[in-house]
Amino acid sequence: MPEFNPENPLIVQGDHTVLLEVDSPRYLGARDALARFAELIKSPEHIHTYRITPLSIWNACAAGVETAEIVDTLHEFSKYAVPQHVAVEIRDYASRYGRLRLSRDTRGLVLSANDRPLAEEIGHSKHVEPLLGERLSPLEFRVDPLVRGRLKQALIKIGFPVEDLAGYREGETLPISLRATTGSGQNFHLRRYQDEAARVFHANGTARGGSGVIVLPCGAGKTVVAMACMAQVQSSTLVLTTGVTASRQWIAELLDKTSLQADQIGEYNGTNKNVKPVTVATYNIMTYRPRKDAEFVHLELFDQRNWGLIIYDEVHLLPAPVFQVTAGLQAMRRLGLTATLVREDGREDDVFALIGPKKVDVPWKVLESQGWIASAECTEIRLALPEEIKMPYAVADARQKFRIASENPLKTDVVKSLLAKHRNQPTLIIGMYVDQIRTIAKELGVPVLTGSTAQRKRDTLFEDFKAGRIDVLAVSKVANFAVDLPDASVAIQISGTFGSRQEEAQRLGRILRPKPGENQAHFYTVVSRDTVEQDFALKRQLFLCEQGYAYAIQDVDER
Repeated sequence: MPEFNPENPLIVQGDHTVLLEVDSPRYLGARDALARFAELIKSPEHIHTYRITPLSIWNACAAGVETAEIVDTLHEFSKYAVPQHVAVEIRDYASRYGRLRLSRDTRGLVLSANDRPLAEEIGHSKHVEPLLGERLSPLEFRVDPLVRGRLKQALIKIGFPVEDLAGYREGETLPISLRATTGSGQNFHLRRYQDEAARVFHANGTARGGSGVIVLPCGAGKTVVAMACMAQVQSSTLVLTTGVTASRQWIAELLDKTSLQADQIGEYNGTNKNVKPVTVATYNIMTYRPRKDAEFVHLELFDQRNWGLIIYDEVHLLPAPVFQVTAGLQAMRRLGLTATLVREDGREDDVFALIGPKKVDVPWKVLESQGWIASAECTEIRLALPEEIKMPYAVADARQKFRIASENPLKTDVVKSLLAKHRNQPTLIIGMYVDQIRTIAKELGVPVLTGSTAQRKRDTLFEDFKAGRIDVLAVSKVANFAVDLPDASVAIQISGTFGSRQEEAQRLGRILRPKPGENQAHFYTVVSRDTVEQDFALKRQLFLCEQGYAYAIQDVDER
């Protein structure tokens, strides 16, 4: 390999960061290859920075990416010689996946190491040793099934992810199949990538399947993939969702596209607590307790039936108490669904250990090119603070600065101009601050939906929007997740949760479902120029930049 190739776009650095030149003719190929095993950490206009981490390599290994393929990719696209120690350490990270295995035989649950030094290392680890039982041989330890999850957490924390091949209990049998014709009379079949995702997760029922995360863009049919997994498993299923609206959409989808009948599906939330062969519950009800020092009274739902499969919708939002319970549910099959595995609390390794590794990750742009999701133009519109709030902004603390910038009153005029530009196109105005949303909605004369909106009114607004009776809806954070607004083609984001990458991805996802005609969506972010809000906007855009979306920058004064 030549020492220097000016045509190549990568610079691999000794600290495991990788620089990617956006203007290179080989940029797209390098970006798509790199995304399989590295994490994007920043993306200014000309040079994007990725980092190779143990977890990114383990997820790649779990998804079937060969170590040689990772190293060859770096060599193929690197402008300079790849530092030798980086290639060595990638091989070391990859070699750690599978060196420890959990299996089950006549002796019970057994943790085995592939060599004596590793067995001694874990046997003497202060974090791991208390979770190990009797030493059965120089390479094997007995494990109490009740600590199976906690052991996996502890092992990944010390850098040795365990491959769990101990299998699952089958759960209560539930015949379920996918319809050829939906309840609404439409032809229905799995798309190729949906069928493949379900098969990879199930793995013909072997211990190598049955637990893991499927990453697909919003609008690509994650719920459909989950139903296909249910049809593979044929067992009683508990579905955990982000809220009542999401739960009811799940139930509607199950009735529309599967053989399940209404009396087989239960809704479990603050209003209804019906436990059926398929039960759809909310994270909120699972983490409810009457006071801070009280027990989580509804976690017993996990024990109320012999579940064969647990589905974690929007797994990147999984609350800590559900993580804790999931540690004890390792004998059940577990499926995580998400558009982005980014967790703002940094617990991606717990998702890996307790739900399972990433099994499928289809790039957004791949599905866009195939027409399964809409093309999207992303635009950041910058405007100045009005004179009267520049001084209050200057003397405010960091958190208050962000709110002042986010609630810039001049944003209303920008929203008006965008609505005029996209007249009669179904549009969402999305914001973080309820007062801001209500003020803009009142001035524009459009309906508003917030967390305090009654469920009945929410359902009415959603139905009116989908039916075209209203074409603009102002929504707070309540619409970030699992809200079925398939006809939205424009989103105008007027404020967000600081630098949340997953929120940015979810909000774009609200408008990515396929559309008739040009199949084109428009995503606008309105930002106060030269403020902390502009800085956070760059951080929010990271994940979408990794997926290939570019943000055009416009200044109000130049429009």
